[in-house]
Amino acid sequence: MKKTTIKKLLTVVSVAFLGSLILTGCGKSSSDQSLKQIQDKKELVLGTSADYPPFEFTTMKDGKKQIVGYDILIAQQIAKDMGVKLKVVNTAFPSLISELQDKKVDIVMAGMVSTDQRKKAVDFTKSYYKNSNVLLVKKGEAAKYNTVASLKGKAVGAQQSTTQEKIGKKQLAAANLVTEANFTNLTNEVKTGTLSGVIAEKVVADNVIKSNPGQYEIAQVKLKTPASDAPVSIAVRKNSPALKKQLNKSITKLQKNGDLDKFMQKAQDLQLEQK
Repeated sequence: MKKTTIKKLLTVVSVAFLGSLILTGCGKSSSDQSLKQIQDKKELVLGTSADYPPFEFTTMKDGKKQIVGYDILIAQQIAKDMGVKLKVVNTAFPSLISELQDKKVDIVMAGMVSTDQRKKAVDFTKSYYKNSNVLLVKKGEAAKYNTVASLKGKAVGAQQSTTQEKIGKKQLAAANLVTEANFTNLTNEVKTGTLSGVIAEKVVADNVIKSNPGQYEIAQVKLKTPASDAPVSIAVRKNSPALKKQLNKSITKLQKNGDLDKFMQKAQDLQLEQK
C-alpha cells in the first residue's frame, strides 16, 4: 500500500515538474517582444552614421536632405518585410551602440563589423557584407607609402571606435594615429595634407576615389583584415531572438535573389550622381 502511494506521489510530482518546465519555456518564448514591439508601433528605427559612403551618406532631393546608401536600401527592404515604415536616425558612429542599448533605436546599420568586443555589448545578425581594409592617400603618393616602415612618424587617420582604428593601432604602431568621429573630415584632411592617409574599408576608399577624380588613390602598403574583423552585420540589443531571426530571414532572401549586389551598385551610383 505504501509503495503504491509513493509511486502515485512520484508520478504527480513528475507531471507537475514537467508542466512547470513547459510553462517556463513558453514564458521565455513569449517574453521576447523585440519583433512584436516594432510591428505594433509600425515603425523600425534605424541608427546609422551618415558619413560613410556608399554604406550611408546624405544627399539632397527636392531641396531636402536625405540619408541614402547601401545600408539604407537593405533596411528599407527589411522594414517592408516586417510590414512597417523605416525611420532613420543619424548619430555619430562612436555613440551608436549606446543608442541601441538605451532603446533610442531598434537596430544599427553603419558598415559595422561584428567584432568580439562589440558582441559583449550587443548581438549581431548574420553577415551581409565582408570587408577588407586599405590606406587611402592623396593622388600621386601611393608608391610613397608602400611599407609599414614608410609611415613611421606620419599622421594616419581612422574613424573612432572602428575596426580601422584597431588595425591602425596594431599594424601601424610607428605612425601617429589620429582618430575622429566623422570619416568625411578625415578624407578632407588627407586632401589638405594634414593627414598622410586614412584607413578605410576598400569599397569605401574606392567610392571616395570615384567621387573625387584625380584627388585620391590607394597606397601600396598592405593592411591585413583579420577574419574576426571582416563581417559587416546588423546590431540588435541582447536577448532579441525574434527580431534577429526576422532580420536574418530578410538578409538570406536578399543574398539569394542577388539584391545585395544590386543595392551596392545603386548606392555607388547615387554617390556619383550627387557630385
